[in-house]
Amino acid sequence: MITYLINSLKSEKKISHEQTQRLDNLSTKVDELKLESYEAKLNPHLFKNILNSIQSNAYQTYYTIDKLANVLDYILYESKDNFVTIKDEIDFTKNFIEINKVKVSPLFDFQVKTKIDETSPYYQEKIILPLLSIDFIENAFKHTDFQQANSFIKIMLELNNKSFQIQVMNKISPKNSLKKETGGHGSQSLEHRLKMVYGDDFSLSKTIEQDIFVANLKINLHEFYTKMHTN
Repeated sequence: MITYLINSLKSEKKISHEQTQRLDNLSTKVDELKLESYEAKLNPHLFKNILNSIQSNAYQTYYTIDKLANVLDYILYESKDNFVTIKDEIDFTKNFIEINKVKVSPLFDFQVKTKIDETSPYYQEKIILPLLSIDFIENAFKHTDFQQANSFIKIMLELNNKSFQIQVMNKISPKNSLKKETGGHGSQSLEHRLKMVYGDDFSLSKTIEQDIFVANLKINLHEFYTKMHTN
């Protein structure tokens, strides 16, 4: 299905020769992604949704292809490591957000706030599990009611000398299935990964109040780093 979507996009008259070559490269990387069996980490519909969005927004094609290429490179190559730097994970998260924003009207209340201390001793340290942000961001775009006038998505990334935090908030429909999924497979898989690596040095919460879903992950980098280098 992903390959079909790429081929369909290539047939668009607005696509240049250079963009066609880039799509060929992306198609190859998607095939690699299938062979690497990343389904354990990624929703199988992820790239289908992304490519559908690119297809329906031809005027943003070049920009989005560039971001998608960065996302695929990170997933295929960088995330093979047990740990990545916080800088790289943040860059990936920003690219992933930009790709998904193609689906959203410019008038939609979408906010991304970053409070990143680049002088933190952990900023360039390989200390973070890769792809931590995917579940949070994908769920926000999947379950937000974009038809509601007061709907919104807010994403916050914060790094200081002691911890790294990801928080995602979004307005959902009162009948949204997310109310039944706060403990679903994706949530359990992420929590299992975190427990296996960070033990007690993290907190993960998912709550719904007044139709506002809040996912919050905080990793105590100082405690974890100290344990890593004293054991």
